[in-house]
Amino acid sequence: MIKPNIQVLDDPVPAFTQALLDAARAVGHVALTGGSTPKVAYEQAAQQPGAFAGAHIWFGDERCVPPDDERSNFGMARQALLDPIQQAEVMLGGCHRMKGELGPDAGAEDYTSQLSAAADTGASPEFDLILLGIGPDAHIASMFPGQDTLHERSSLVRGVPEAGHEPYVPRITLTFPALARARHVLVLATGSSKAEAIGKAFGPGARPGPEAPASMLVEHVRSLTVLLDRDAAAQL
Repeated sequence: MIKPNIQVLDDPVPAFTQALLDAARAVGHVALTGGSTPKVAYEQAAQQPGAFAGAHIWFGDERCVPPDDERSNFGMARQALLDPIQQAEVMLGGCHRMKGELGPDAGAEDYTSQLSAAADTGASPEFDLILLGIGPDAHIASMFPGQDTLHERSSLVRGVPEAGHEPYVPRITLTFPALARARHVLVLATGSSKAEAIGKAFGPGARPGPEAPASMLVEHVRSLTVLLDRDAAAQL
């Protein structure tokens, strides 16, 4: 197991934004996450669109809705980050969307094919950075407490027929084998509503287990940073 680098900051969003910009400037493969706080970071990053020239954008999970649905992670990222990059006439190396409208199984199969096609060897690319949020139930990406996605050890992408948290629509998610391919994983959490989840995942006496999916990161990833504000860190 690795030891996470836990940073408690007055405002962790700028550090999250900077990590995204650094990976993009390195022409890296970056997987985005959904959520209202990451959206703020994407809006900040969009003020420097040139940083994304040649970068490859991926997604850690998606809801099985059309891309213009307000629940779509891609739709949020497009509005906050991708459209400003395009408007600045900056060319990405690629933007690899999870096609939620295909449904969980077909969408997972399609994304697996995208990952395979992106690497010269026929395997998925090694991500330079995977960005994650954490739910109040300590779920990460769309891997929810007690679900069988947590025990996946071969497939990089899985369909999730039943979400364990709102919005209760099917999902597509990267799995721990995919997270293990990342050079670095960065988790962002803010607010008191995340304090219990952070405590279960990273607090005193925390042990990796499927009741708190985020706790299992230390068993599977190579390098992990957790960025928190003081409210989110209250149970550490």
